[in-house]
Amino acid sequence: MNRKKKINETLKKKAKKANAKKQNSNKPRYVSKAERAALEAEQANNEQAATPLSEENNAKP
Repeated sequence: MNRKKKINETLKKKAKKANAKKQNSNKPRYVSKAERAALEAEQANNEQAATPLSEENNAKP
């Protein structure tokens, strides 16, 4: 009885772990602090580059 129980527990644990891996998470992907800083710098750079062009277009007419 004990041997069967132990085998069944082991198989159930493996099945449970496999099932858990299949589940999708709604949690967003982790972004490191350095990566966030780089993205913010890139975004600020893009905004800076876009702003003078729009101001120049408004000044011409």
